[in-house]
Amino acid sequence: MSNLNGGPSAALFPADHAFYFASGLLLYKPVIICYDIIGLLGKDGILRMTDITAIGEILIDLTQFGKNEANVPLFAAFPGGAPANVAVSAARLGAKTAFIGKIGEDGFGAYLKSVLDENGVDSSRICTGGAPTTMAIVSVDGTGERSFQFVRGADCTLMPEEVDELLVTGSKILHFGSVSLTCGIARSATVHAARTAHKQGVLVSYDPNYRPALWNTEKDAVEWMTLPLPLVDVIKLSEEELPMLSGSGDLEEGSRRLTEKYGISLVLVTLGGKGAFCRWRDECFTVPGVSVKVADTNGAGDTFFGAVLSQLCRRGAKPLEGLERPELEKILRYANRAAAVTCSRSGAIPAMPTSSELEAENFL
Repeated sequence: MSNLNGGPSAALFPADHAFYFASGLLLYKPVIICYDIIGLLGKDGILRMTDITAIGEILIDLTQFGKNEANVPLFAAFPGGAPANVAVSAARLGAKTAFIGKIGEDGFGAYLKSVLDENGVDSSRICTGGAPTTMAIVSVDGTGERSFQFVRGADCTLMPEEVDELLVTGSKILHFGSVSLTCGIARSATVHAARTAHKQGVLVSYDPNYRPALWNTEKDAVEWMTLPLPLVDVIKLSEEELPMLSGSGDLEEGSRRLTEKYGISLVLVTLGGKGAFCRWRDECFTVPGVSVKVADTNGAGDTFFGAVLSQLCRRGAKPLEGLERPELEKILRYANRAAAVTCSRSGAIPAMPTSSELEAENFL
């Protein structure tokens, strides 16, 4: 099990000072102030001022939504990128989040940065470069089947020296995915961030998020997607990704292998409409999903994981410490509801729910 954050519930800061007036005289009095910082101070003495920092790709999902009268395909530019989606999902649900990534010096890049800003995600560590903003082109054939093409750009050029280590170590959770592991320099930046977080006791979360079009072969994908697993505390996989990384498609056996081989504390497997499977402390259980009329499944998994992480952050500087099954089941029910809301609406980020919506009585 990877190191988690820890530490005292309060810290004694250096003497502050206060001035007092008495009988017309200015009196000087040193004052010792004790600040209660439960949930902020790790055992390494570092203040965790950010709940979740996500690192990786932020891109334009250029999605076909129909054809014009001349039978020319029409596309809409949606904000996307799994780590960015997770940061937005968690922010909408009350977490303080930040994003590290790279965009082009173009209109799409400016738009993506504004989307993060509008959703309360700290975008100040986004870098810009000479390459254009990355795009994923989603086409739809006559049967409604979607196909993906990626036009890689700025996201591939994030360098290790562009990673803000103070932000990483000052977060309760560092989150990343595997798309940024497909390019050499961005791979180095992502792994550097994960290692830095792990070394300083920051909880590390990972979504393998397998995209076949971005890898030469499945063998290459498995090799690089498993590389960071020893650094990971929490992982979310799909049913397709579980056998790729564990060697077993059986939920209990595959999750057991990930836990025993890599020391991953919390293993989550999303099951679509059936809900989510969980392995925690040698216990395995499934939390059923929420039935809704589906408009669009895009971003549902990111919404789910963002919701889980947002709830874990509320537990303090050590998000997994003292976590018991009843509380974890409650967190997963909350995340399933959040994902269901996203599925019931169109788009990914635009469809993500807010905390007030989920907390409203009788909402889903």
